[in-house]
Amino acid sequence: MAKATGLSPASVSYALRGMQVSEETIERVRRVAAELGYEADPIARALASGRTGMIGLLCGSLEDLWQQALAVGIGRALKDNDRYALILDAAGDPVRERTLARQLRDQRVDALIVQPVDPAAALWAELCESLPVVSIGDGLAGARTAGEVVFDNRAGVTLALEHLRDRGHRRVAVLTPTRASTPDRPADVHVLAEAGRLGLDIDVVTAPQALTAATRVADAMLAGGHRAFFCFADSIAYGVYAASAERGLRIPLDVSVMGYDDHPMSGLLTPGLTTVDWDIDGIVRAAVRTVVAAADGNTRRRRIVQAPELRERGSVG
Repeated sequence: MAKATGLSPASVSYALRGMQVSEETIERVRRVAAELGYEADPIARALASGRTGMIGLLCGSLEDLWQQALAVGIGRALKDNDRYALILDAAGDPVRERTLARQLRDQRVDALIVQPVDPAAALWAELCESLPVVSIGDGLAGARTAGEVVFDNRAGVTLALEHLRDRGHRRVAVLTPTRASTPDRPADVHVLAEAGRLGLDIDVVTAPQALTAATRVADAMLAGGHRAFFCFADSIAYGVYAASAERGLRIPLDVSVMGYDDHPMSGLLTPGLTTVDWDIDGIVRAAVRTVVAAADGNTRRRRIVQAPELRERGSVG
């Protein structure tokens, strides 16, 4: 490799690891490596550098379609940066989340990206002492993270509830994946505060992000007379669509529904789901840029706040 590129062995080594040389040199070395069919031994590289090249990605629940899309985007973007994602699913369970987070640390991933189920868990402060951690969605209370890509949940909740209020709704069922064990999630806190300000009668109910379970919860709420829904995941909103159809209720003539993350499927429904867009591509870019820098030893902490945008499509009558 050194002879083919005209560089020193040290420069080739640095270029293959993407460090201490120019982007032009990195591209030149990788192009020659591809032409020669050269592949670095990952075990040897890990021993030499003290890094595994693995980034942990701990998702809150991969039953949620938006989180699936997020995992795909992050996995591919990490590969483009010569890293590999080790993707795990907390299944919406804070106990499972803590167990998996510790396992990722013990497997010596270079850094961790987490979309937390329980952002207030005491574990995060401990974990951040030994591992660069980047959180998505919510900040981690009391933890010195390497970075955060957080949602402006106050603005997002306000957009959703004002949209429902402006169309005459006063009683709203809020379906959230939050469990009783994680009552302090910022988005849920903002719902209660904004409901009081707007004069809305709010019923907050836990609903899993799996379609069958979300449909069952939505059906119970429809049976109780609810006709306006704000769902903290588009995947949950799809359950409201399914339950409404089973009862012969029409959206938006009989039932109004709002989502919260603008999954691509939401624009294909009839009618399309009105939802809140958080710019998933921007989240992927920001999270990967931050975690790669942290894994490379950059100690500058980054905090990116994602602003919401209302996607009005016709599901609110």
